[in-house]
Amino acid sequence: MKEKSESGGGGGYVRADQIDLKSLDEQLQRHLSRAWTMEKNKKREEEENEARPTATRQEWEIDPTKLIIKSVIARGTFGTVHRGVYDGQDVAVKLLDWGEEGHRSEAEIASLRAAFTQEVAVWHKLDHPNVTKFLGATIGSSDLQIQTENGQIGMPSNICCVVVEYCPGGALKSYLIKNRRRKLAFKVVVQLALDLARGLSYLHSQKIVHRDVKTENMLLDKTRTVKIADFGVARVEASNPNDMTGETGTLGYMAPEVLNGSPYNRKCDVYSFGICLWEIYCCDMPYPDLSFSEVTSAVVRQNLRPEIPRCCPSALANVMKRCWDANPDKRPEMDEVVTMLEAIDTSKGGGMIPLDQPQGCFCFRRYRGP
Repeated sequence: MKEKSESGGGGGYVRADQIDLKSLDEQLQRHLSRAWTMEKNKKREEEENEARPTATRQEWEIDPTKLIIKSVIARGTFGTVHRGVYDGQDVAVKLLDWGEEGHRSEAEIASLRAAFTQEVAVWHKLDHPNVTKFLGATIGSSDLQIQTENGQIGMPSNICCVVVEYCPGGALKSYLIKNRRRKLAFKVVVQLALDLARGLSYLHSQKIVHRDVKTENMLLDKTRTVKIADFGVARVEASNPNDMTGETGTLGYMAPEVLNGSPYNRKCDVYSFGICLWEIYCCDMPYPDLSFSEVTSAVVRQNLRPEIPRCCPSALANVMKRCWDANPDKRPEMDEVVTMLEAIDTSKGGGMIPLDQPQGCFCFRRYRGP
């Protein structure tokens, strides 16, 4: 029997008795099997991709593809801080390089990563107007690529990238230096101090000890609101004070028990706040004529503290003295400090800018620079 098959192109014929149906069936079976396997693999890959964000990506992890890093705005011990944009928002980007010095072992770097991972899980949930908003982080991997204005660059695997809100007012310390000669109105002093005190009170309520409270680590937003920043050495407060030892912080702001290597708790932040309060009031640096070793020795052994100027209202001077008491147990909690500052009357002016002396107080004239 012959079967005619007309094709549109040439009117050719195919003989039905010459068609190898078995071979054709096997080819079709192989084709269907391949198609089924590809479809199955594709479906499994899609399922894995859908599951991956919840399985491996923490809630605090950023999407590196949404980040653009711009110019450097600060350099620190463990890295650099950059301007940046994340998902359309102005941000500050801190690149931490734990292995930069080349002196850390793989085990040490792994330990730093583990500790950091624990902390960012806490930071990510912080929400307070006087604490810089932590947007997220990514702990570097070998395939981490980050966009810059000049194109895409790869990040070393030991790099950690932290993204926080950008504060255009810069560091509080820089603001105080700008006002070193003319000083700040008393109401501004108390407002800046209140911002810082409220932020620290909130952190302590979340069981977080900052451990490096200083004006350099406080930022100002566009409305001059103080926001606590730089959680580089912050940690969740240990339930046992003996678990928190070691000289962590910045000399001049460090509490005696920290300088001494003794156990400490959140009250070390209260001490540092007292020094910051003096600095905000005076727009000056504590202990300008002493070396590091002299400060350490005098603070611990001779109870050295910054000299409070005569013009300082007693209510504010009292807060300073209570905060930097040598005995941590005698220092107030930060929420009590907030209450004390809120009770200060600033309506009559005063401070280092008396009403009859617009040029400011001269209590510290012998320390004044050019």
